[in-house]
Amino acid sequence: MTDEKVRPPVDEDAVRLYGEEFDQRPKDFFQRMRREHGPVVPVLLEGDIPAWYVIGYREVNHVTGNPGLFARDTRRWNAWDMVPENWSLLPFVGWNPSVLLAEGEDHQRRSAAISDALDAVDRTELGNSSERIADELIDEFAGDGEADLIGQFADRLPPLVMAELFGVPDAEVPDMIRDVQYVAGSDENAVPAHQRLQELFRGLAEARKARPGPDVTSRLMEHPANYTADDLRNDLLIMMSAGHLPTGHWIGNALRLMLIDERFAVTLQGGRGSVVQALNQVLWEDTPSQNVIGRFAVHSCELAGRKIRPGDMLIMGYAAANEDPQVQPSAHDAGVGNRAHLSFGHGDHGCPFPAPELAEVIARTAVEVLLDRLPDIELAVKPDELMWLPSFWVRRLAALPVTFSPATVSHRGV
Repeated sequence: MTDEKVRPPVDEDAVRLYGEEFDQRPKDFFQRMRREHGPVVPVLLEGDIPAWYVIGYREVNHVTGNPGLFARDTRRWNAWDMVPENWSLLPFVGWNPSVLLAEGEDHQRRSAAISDALDAVDRTELGNSSERIADELIDEFAGDGEADLIGQFADRLPPLVMAELFGVPDAEVPDMIRDVQYVAGSDENAVPAHQRLQELFRGLAEARKARPGPDVTSRLMEHPANYTADDLRNDLLIMMSAGHLPTGHWIGNALRLMLIDERFAVTLQGGRGSVVQALNQVLWEDTPSQNVIGRFAVHSCELAGRKIRPGDMLIMGYAAANEDPQVQPSAHDAGVGNRAHLSFGHGDHGCPFPAPELAEVIARTAVEVLLDRLPDIELAVKPDELMWLPSFWVRRLAALPVTFSPATVSHRGV
């Protein structure tokens, strides 16, 4: 029998999971948490709402690998009566009938459909589309000799590619990009932006049901999983947000690493050999997906000596787990193929096949095209002047200003 849920008390040692150190110096924050609290940390979210922050690599794997004990449905949470209506984290915690929060057979059915729809994407066509869009974006600033590679390139490329994959009308793309960013920002704009995105994807699902096309949305509507338009609306929002933001930040964080790290100097001089290494290494060092409000205890249990109550929230600290000294690879090993990081999640609710592969095609193509077009690119400020935007969810630079020799407009494919 499931234990009765009891409203969680605030632990006297609880740490606020926000602030300057958490945003700008997460490695220092993780080290301090591990030293002072161990692999499972009592924390307070915005509004001083209590939760557990799981930062041990072994413990994250244990929680994500045991859905019968640590479930995904947010309705299990024992602190709902503490949550205000306008809580900025509500878009990530409020229950909705999506694949993200589904459990058991329902989750397996929808996850399999998503994998099938994504696996039908032609990788060569995806690479060609990513290259074309990268060239178009670079054309906008190539002649200037300077650019912000976050706002003008990394943030814009993945959603443009994904909009084509999912069949989002061109006129809807700018608002979609804006609202996905608002939701990730976890501020007063998050809740209304989330509502607008739901309406956008409801309309897309209904349009593709009436008139299918060669896109992921249509394949999902036609899949034997028997999606309804409402179910698909929620899953499309999850898929777009989970693909758009992390992939863009993956590109931006990898470009930062390549610009500040001498190991990648040869790549910036025109070679491509270490682009894949840089992309993999940044998943260990500055993964875009930092944290996930992820699991809720089904029963009373212990985790790393902590007494977990039924309904307690456990936050998966993927970035912190990647920093766990027990598994942290050497700098060389991280870049040459060690993919044991948790940047794509783990377990049944990890990033579904083949989403990580498709994201890598987009990210690798973006970086390679940029280096081909602007081979003498340099950072325009000192590395320690680069700032990270505050976000509970993602690791994202505010800007990545660079300079380069002005280049001509591309004529590839003309």
